[in-house]
Amino acid sequence: RRRVTNMAGKVGKQSRGTAGSGFANRKGPAGQEEEEQALQAVLIADSFSRRFFPISKDQPRALFPLANVAMIDYTLEFLTATGVQETFVFCCWMSNKIKEHLLKSKWCRPTSPNTVHIITSELYRSLGDVLRDVDAKTLVRSDFLLVYGDVVSNIDVTQALQEHRNRRKAEKNISVMTMIFKESSPGHRSRCKEDDVIVAVDSKSNQVLHYQKTYGLQKLQFPMNIFHSGSDEIEVRHDLLDCHISICSPQVAELFTDNFDYQTRNDFVRGLLVNEEILGNQIHMHVTGHEYGARVSNLLMYDVVSSDIVRRWVYPLTPEMNFTDQEGQACTHSRHNVYRGAGVSLGHGSQMVENVLIGQGTNIGANCHISNSVIGNNCTIGDNVILDRAYIWNNVCIANNSHIKQSVLCDNVEVKEGVTLNPQCVLAFNVVIGANVTLPEGTVVSMHHPDEEDKEDEDEFLSDDAEVSNSQAKTKLKAFSTAAVGTEGKGYIWRASSLTEEEELTQCLWDLELNPDPESDSESEMSEGSHDLDSRGVSPELDDVNVFQVEVLGTLQRGMEENIGCDNLVLEINSLKYAYNITLKEVMQILTKVVLEFPFQQQGPELTASQYSTILTPLLKRWAPVFKNYIKRAQDHLDCLSAIEEFFLDHDSHWSAMVKVLMNVYQLEILAEEAIMHWFSQGASSEKSKQLRKNQGVSQESRLWNEYVKDRISYVWCCILCFVFSS
Repeated sequence: RRRVTNMAGKVGKQSRGTAGSGFANRKGPAGQEEEEQALQAVLIADSFSRRFFPISKDQPRALFPLANVAMIDYTLEFLTATGVQETFVFCCWMSNKIKEHLLKSKWCRPTSPNTVHIITSELYRSLGDVLRDVDAKTLVRSDFLLVYGDVVSNIDVTQALQEHRNRRKAEKNISVMTMIFKESSPGHRSRCKEDDVIVAVDSKSNQVLHYQKTYGLQKLQFPMNIFHSGSDEIEVRHDLLDCHISICSPQVAELFTDNFDYQTRNDFVRGLLVNEEILGNQIHMHVTGHEYGARVSNLLMYDVVSSDIVRRWVYPLTPEMNFTDQEGQACTHSRHNVYRGAGVSLGHGSQMVENVLIGQGTNIGANCHISNSVIGNNCTIGDNVILDRAYIWNNVCIANNSHIKQSVLCDNVEVKEGVTLNPQCVLAFNVVIGANVTLPEGTVVSMHHPDEEDKEDEDEFLSDDAEVSNSQAKTKLKAFSTAAVGTEGKGYIWRASSLTEEEELTQCLWDLELNPDPESDSESEMSEGSHDLDSRGVSPELDDVNVFQVEVLGTLQRGMEENIGCDNLVLEINSLKYAYNITLKEVMQILTKVVLEFPFQQQGPELTASQYSTILTPLLKRWAPVFKNYIKRAQDHLDCLSAIEEFFLDHDSHWSAMVKVLMNVYQLEILAEEAIMHWFSQGASSEKSKQLRKNQGVSQESRLWNEYVKDRISYVWCCILCFVFSS
């Protein structure tokens, strides 16, 4: 125990080169400066999502046992070992349980080298809300680490931190964030598919030029400006695992305050990369090769990280180290990575094959076969039980002749005799499965009725634990399904109703495989951003939107009169965006509307469709770079097309000009062919929209068809035109 305490000692003041410590000699080259300015961290002990429902209805995600230790303890140990001396823990959902756990832990002892402050609020709905609160309370004084409470890592960030500080000194605080990545080949078991990213980076400076999630995409698009950025060498890398560890400057919290669009780290990164030239901020990256870093974002990652801990890939954070310094948590380590806690009883003929952790006070019957599993404290396992990749929490009873494979059993679960759990089953707290029941693959059983989810949407993130107690009381009034859990069983089959594919992914416990959308080339928002139920800020008041539209119109008119370049127009529009708190989506839609209305602003509403097209065409050509600045993702293309359609629905007499507009924006490469195809394939949303699509002349069809065949425009685009004109 003394050895582990040394491991968590202060950087530069105690030697951590003791036996068993993999974090030895962590004093960086700027040791004196680090002592003068204590390193701080912001730890988010909330996922702001339903991802682990129904398990997280009873226990917050940060307290889930990972190899019999709460997740948040791994994160705090990582922070302390890397030199953090002050940590702010932010929590919302079930904050009382997190606070109680931390107050009893070694982190809140007077001797702890890392001072932990616990900050709770029912108002936090996203990472953005937390960082805005950090800024409002002026909590951070210098560079700080930003992590979630489900990150497990043994990475030494000393070098990355020093590089970050050197860049900020050399470039006058231009670099605001350094993201930590680990080299990991595509398809590696430790890579979460929904977190897969592709990164374009300047090879010499490690500046991130492009960052995109790749989940569900069949092709990738890169903005051309990154290849004209002046960098001599650019690397495009898909061999990186995002460790979800970021070194941030104090300006990060300020930028979140200034931009209510930023709710997640993905929002922040994308926003800075898009507006780099305007804001003057840069993001860099640091890549580690042999150290460990992962986030437990779903139960598949829970399985992977638990296995890695037992297999000692996260050394020195191994089960026998008892780094949490808790009584009764000590265990012995033997061959084939078998760990046994105090008071474990093993029946005759039972085998612990490999990679097995058994908590204290657990009794195992005869002739059991256990492999690649973690069993918690005070569990009872009957005779002839087979466990493979099973994660058994505390006080669980499993009767004779049961077979459990790749499943999670939470606290106080009871499994009767002869039960079979197929892969990826979850038994939430206090569930009972009757005798001789076989649960199909992916079955989730909870004491919470799934109807509760719809009723409690508004209160999902409230930290009042009474909400859970009330819901449990309501649940008792509903009968259990004996067909599902057996005659002696207790519990409901959990399923979320009325979900879109994206919502289903964000709520899937086991990293659900979805068929990718073949038309989609957008950045897939499956990070903590899509997981947020409230991930976007409230839209600005209507008055602000109208004022912004008038300002954009004035900016474009002045640009015409004074021949202002598109780069400067983008700069002005972005400054207006921040002034009126307009989202990027609204900027693009309003810009589209203003440009389409411009001919009427110049010549009046009496223009014919032909005259309108003649005036609009050079305007689109002139302002194409402005459009391209805001239309980057596939969803941006679709939003722009919707704005075009909405405009023409309001201008019935000019419907015939719509095809000319679509062809112009296609020729100017403002909108992609695939996006237009996808937009048409969605079909009309109203009767008037159907009429709009049909209102095209046959003579115009023939002329446009011949023109585009002559110019060798793609066959698919010609098919689209045929579809439009023949409808």
